[in-house]
Amino acid sequence: MWCVCHTKATKGPTTLMCKKCGKSEIVGVAKYLSKLSVYDKSEQAVFVILGDAGEELTGKKAYELVESYYQDNDSVGMDAIAPVPQAMLDTIGQTRKFIVTVSSHNLEGNTRTLTVTKLLPLEAPESSANLGVDSVEDRGGEEDEHAGESGKKGADGIESDGAKRTKCG
Repeated sequence: MWCVCHTKATKGPTTLMCKKCGKSEIVGVAKYLSKLSVYDKSEQAVFVILGDAGEELTGKKAYELVESYYQDNDSVGMDAIAPVPQAMLDTIGQTRKFIVTVSSHNLEGNTRTLTVTKLLPLEAPESSANLGVDSVEDRGGEEDEHAGESGKKGADGIESDGAKRTKCG
């Protein structure tokens, strides 16, 4: 849960608290924090969906999913495995374009995820120049095929018998 000041709420002795604004009894605001396994024609990555990007993906606000989750699973015991919300299941098989942020945190340790900051609309994708950020796109595998070939060539070079020096100049 999150505070209205957009800071993650922490558990206090009996209530949720906010370290940023100092409130000791806050009402949490549901926000998206989901991990998705994303596949293109040749590779897999794990994307972390945060905040508004989750709503763009599912078409539902986070609090709506939480509300329906508790309504649908009211009679289920605490130890039971509850089903994934239908809005999340409906995203399986969709072809989407994501704008991601990558920092050293994303590539170090056990994290190994990419953070999605925006989903491009299905009908009319914006160019990355209009958004002021770099975007990662799947272009039907054209570049992916060439990237795979260069990766394969690089791997073939590693397996060669003799060591090679890099050329300078």
